[in-house]
Amino acid sequence: MATAMTWHARGVREQDGEDGARVRPGDEAAREAEQRQRALDKIRADTARRLDRAMGSLGTAAMARMEEQLPWFRALSAEDRSWIGLVAQAGIAAFVEWFGHAGEGRPTPSIEFFATAPRELKRSVSLQQTVDLIRIVVEVVEARVDELAAPGGAEMLRNAMLRYTRDVAFTAAQVYAREAEARGSWDARLEALIVDALVRGQVDDGLHSWAAALGWTSTPVVVFAGHPPDEDPQSVIDGLREKGRRVNLELLAGIQGDRLIVIVGGAKSVKDAARIVVPRFGPGPIVIGPEVPDLHAAAKSARAAIAGLRAAAAWPDAPRPVHADELLAERALDGDEDARRQLVETVYAPLAGTPLLETLATYLEQGASLEATARLLFVHPNTVRYRLRKITELTGYQPTDGRSAFTLQVGLILGRLATAHGGRA
Repeated sequence: MATAMTWHARGVREQDGEDGARVRPGDEAAREAEQRQRALDKIRADTARRLDRAMGSLGTAAMARMEEQLPWFRALSAEDRSWIGLVAQAGIAAFVEWFGHAGEGRPTPSIEFFATAPRELKRSVSLQQTVDLIRIVVEVVEARVDELAAPGGAEMLRNAMLRYTRDVAFTAAQVYAREAEARGSWDARLEALIVDALVRGQVDDGLHSWAAALGWTSTPVVVFAGHPPDEDPQSVIDGLREKGRRVNLELLAGIQGDRLIVIVGGAKSVKDAARIVVPRFGPGPIVIGPEVPDLHAAAKSARAAIAGLRAAAAWPDAPRPVHADELLAERALDGDEDARRQLVETVYAPLAGTPLLETLATYLEQGASLEATARLLFVHPNTVRYRLRKITELTGYQPTDGRSAFTLQVGLILGRLATAHGGRA
């Protein structure tokens, strides 16, 4: 009994503190944890002070390494390089400030220093290049971890760098995604304005400004007009843009009511352009306007393509796609003044005042009969053949071909009307 009491008293004394107060094992663990945390906080504070003193040299070292390792950085303007230097310095400063309070659970201020850069810089520097910049800044800091960290704080600094750069990388992706989305919406509005202006023939300084904002530089230019497919209009336009990017063509597209207008720039030939865009149209005719040298002249191509689409119903067997110039006769009958003027200039004017005009008129009126034409003109049939070949050379239309004969007939009638009304053929 006495022995048990002795052991009990000894156990009580072993758990008494120096002041005689009883100390539980859990309290002692909490005290040790508190001491460890104070030590970590001191290491963190000392490391933060070292980082603060080294900020200038870190920024300078990062810029020097960018100059050395990144060819695209050296190609930037002095102003853009200066802005990147400010962004890098702001990023280092933000890290130092955050590191000093990271133990308090503060989130990383990774998005704040991106506001340092102007919007134009985000257009000059791609997301991949931004990742290269982040990587170099990390390499510069990591190379000096042993020097920058307080004794026992190297691992803490490395872990903080990993967390911070991870958040910065995600933030960079978010910033560029938002910029791309905003730019995409703005570009879509500009595209719609350009297509609408060309369709209405309003070619002015505004058109050039909009085209410059989109980066349009391609030549030559050709316009396609047809009907859209039964799909979401935006998906149709997005699909055209994506297809153009894959083959290095510049495309502008717009859906106006029941018409799909596509402007193609930079194609090697109209045939190449048609191979890319025709599959994106819906059922019905597709008309190709004449090729023009630049976007400024594209209103002419658009006007011809739309007039051809309107008149295409008069030629049910027209090929798909069909060139607007192949529909000159139908366009002229539909009231297209451009087509009427072009037919008079290409068919009537070259023949006016020569025996060729009478020969053509007689040949067409006699149902394309050589013998009947020769009898009425009192010439040999070979003379008629010769004159018909000359007509083909001068106008580009062959009187012996049914389709060409129809176009020549319409051009002849329009020329006579123009002459009769006091116009000059």
